[in-house]
Amino acid sequence: MSRDRLLAVLDADVDPLIGRGWVAAGTVVEARVDGTRAQVVIELGFPAAGVHEQLAERLRGVIRAGAGLDAEVEIRSRIASHAVQKNLQPLPEIRNIIAVASGKGGVGKSTVAVNLALALHTEGARVGILDADIYGPSQPRMLGSRDKPTSPDGKHMNPIIAHGLQAMSIGFLIDEAQPMIWRGPMVTQALNQLLGETRWRDLDYLIVDLPPGTGDIQLTLSQRIPVSGAVIVTTPQDIALLDARKGLEMFRRVEVPVLGIVENMAWHVCSNCGHHEAIFGSGGGERLAAECGSELLGQLPLDLRIREQADGGCPTVAADPQGELAQRYRGIARLAAARLAYGVRDAAFPSIEMTDD
Repeated sequence: MSRDRLLAVLDADVDPLIGRGWVAAGTVVEARVDGTRAQVVIELGFPAAGVHEQLAERLRGVIRAGAGLDAEVEIRSRIASHAVQKNLQPLPEIRNIIAVASGKGGVGKSTVAVNLALALHTEGARVGILDADIYGPSQPRMLGSRDKPTSPDGKHMNPIIAHGLQAMSIGFLIDEAQPMIWRGPMVTQALNQLLGETRWRDLDYLIVDLPPGTGDIQLTLSQRIPVSGAVIVTTPQDIALLDARKGLEMFRRVEVPVLGIVENMAWHVCSNCGHHEAIFGSGGGERLAAECGSELLGQLPLDLRIREQADGGCPTVAADPQGELAQRYRGIARLAAARLAYGVRDAAFPSIEMTDD
């Protein structure tokens, strides 16, 4: 059995996370054949520690069926910087910035953002989270920290370390009950300082928890800050979907790839009888993704545990990383990071045909 045959077998297998064959995706860093045995090393462009062994076992089966070889398969990950907006460059110490946005408030965006960050960390990445909601910072409470940032030189701040994440928020600098009565320019200046004056250290991903809407903060982020991709959070109800669509189109206009849509509060399970009920409607996130040429990254339930864990300072992925709810967040994180690494679906435009009629 030749090496070329082994590579052909690998390239014929299309993994749903990557969307193409292993060779075409550039993931095969080693493929050797020694008699009846093969040695294969796959290097993913996204963190996926939770499924490394599962992927390896599946590939062993693919190689056995397609090439008749027993195989040793190693799966590892290496995360690179990805393209950002024109005229901007990735920031030092931050390979990728992912914005988590929503068109309106109350859809659970901050809870999704912190659990997405924790999920990427649990999958093996170095992750930070920036709370860009200057008026209503919530990450300090969700991360269970009221520590004040320290400064090594009077000009820069060390991030707060919580649950393995590097974190920064205006909430770490002010009293929890203090209102931020600032006009737009002061808010955007505060965002620039929180990002630029924090001593982030060797991050694969910085998750930016945006305020709802498409205002000053979003405009600053899209014009001045190198963003690799965005995730849109919505609930299934029609009014939330209308606003989510605006957020999605805003990122597309400024040439930031939308990695996909997360449908939060997709259903509720009664804690007494176990009945599933779609309180806010059903299928909204999937419809929005189809209409906008995007992808539904995953659905999350309206679950009392998610609220209690976030309010208690230990979000779901940190509280129970192997639990069913955490596995949903981890699946969303893997898929979003894979779309960043290997490309997202383009919006569907009608074809135009030119005739002589």
